[in-house]
Amino acid sequence: MDLFEGIHPDIVEWIIIPLLIFLARICDVTLGTLRIIFISKGDKVIAPVLGFLEVLIWLVAITQVMENLSNVASYLAWAGGFATGNFLGLRVEQKLALGQMVVRVIIAEPADELTNRLKGHGYRLTRVDAHGTNGKVTLLFMIVKRKKLDKVLHIIRDYNPQAFYSVEDVRSVSEVERAQENQQRRSNLRKFFPLRKGK
Repeated sequence: MDLFEGIHPDIVEWIIIPLLIFLARICDVTLGTLRIIFISKGDKVIAPVLGFLEVLIWLVAITQVMENLSNVASYLAWAGGFATGNFLGLRVEQKLALGQMVVRVIIAEPADELTNRLKGHGYRLTRVDAHGTNGKVTLLFMIVKRKKLDKVLHIIRDYNPQAFYSVEDVRSVSEVERAQENQQRRSNLRKFFPLRKGK
């Protein structure tokens, strides 16, 4: 039984098939963008699964294009889906805010107040006194979760709108850092769910 039985052939050729190609392309390119991001993070489980789905959808889409080589709408749908998929993949990645970032701040003035503000918000940092072109400067190094990056930058800009900072992606963090985070999580859980002593 034909899937599009009862629908006018021109509608199928010029609207339905290109629309399906467009949607398939959006899906496979979005998955491809996310796959590359997970590979850069060193994920060994999610990246292969996304790769499998990406290629499977791509094969469905390219099959439809090859079956409709005389249809210009199929080519436009292919290109449009590719462009839209790239955009959506980046938007999804921004919403997920995966990974950790290293933030470096260089301040020409005393940084005690900024250091205290960041510590007061629970951020751990390393402070280094250094010399710049125009004299003494203070360097601050922090590793923060990407979801919290905007908050950190807001604190820095609020303290000094002219402060120089740079942000870079971090592929991995030492096991010591993770152990400390896990210990902090357990400590926070115990506040709400204290352990009962055995009778």
